[in-house]
Amino acid sequence: MLYQELIRSKRDGAELSQAEIAALVAAMVDGRIGDEQLGAFAMAVYWRGMGPAETAALTLAMRDSGRVMDWQASLPGPVLDKHSTGGIGDGTSLLIGPWLAACGGHVPMISGRGLGHTGGTLDKLAAIPGYDPFPDPARFRSIVREVGVAIIGQTDDLAPADRRFYAIRDVTATVDCLPLIVASILSKKLAEGLDGLVLDVKTGSGAVMPDSARATALARALVQVSAQAGTPAEALLTDMGQPLATTAGNALEVAEVLDLLTGRRQGGRLFQLSRTLSARLLMLGRLA
Repeated sequence: MLYQELIRSKRDGAELSQAEIAALVAAMVDGRIGDEQLGAFAMAVYWRGMGPAETAALTLAMRDSGRVMDWQASLPGPVLDKHSTGGIGDGTSLLIGPWLAACGGHVPMISGRGLGHTGGTLDKLAAIPGYDPFPDPARFRSIVREVGVAIIGQTDDLAPADRRFYAIRDVTATVDCLPLIVASILSKKLAEGLDGLVLDVKTGSGAVMPDSARATALARALVQVSAQAGTPAEALLTDMGQPLATTAGNALEVAEVLDLLTGRRQGGRLFQLSRTLSARLLMLGRLA
């Protein structure tokens, strides 16, 4: 296949087929397509966009570029997760994971580092001495099965196409391309083998995507593509016009979460939003 022909087609506004997109993603993983061609493809998508079918095809091809977890035979309860687009003081994952596990859910969360000015969940957990973000797969599965929740980083065998493509987008000013954002987020989340997913899409001055119209479009696209992949999903638009927690800084935010989990502290924006997201997940998982 001549990848420059795919790039030309997208540059000229054509809709790519599922087979063409699958071939492109396979070439990302095995190295048959060069960085310069991937950069050109990303820029073509940035300017021309992708239709719903193209976005879904890209997402699923990137998900299937690596290992896709299958929990059906080993877990007694639903497999659930959430994704947040992030913001200062956003420790919702650290609250929601244990809460869902306590209610009978299982949360195999693949998380990431911060984006822009926000600290990611892995950045927060790195403040805990001895935390290992990359356990071997057997240990990860064992923890999810026995404890109910495990939060790890993206390993080499989970959506490897996304890992390479994101690095290209990062140096070609195409990170903020909506269909590529959708494919990047969902390729990792859908690789977790989920029964339900809730998406917390931030808007406001402190959000990665502050414009409410773009945030709404992202939320709708995420839900639509997830449904096409067979994973029920809901999205909430939430305000990031001010920090979510009462503290800022990875270690301080972890300490605040521990206070909320142990009952030493109650209430506040972080607690309320985490409770709302957890309730939606419990309903998706038929646990409430």
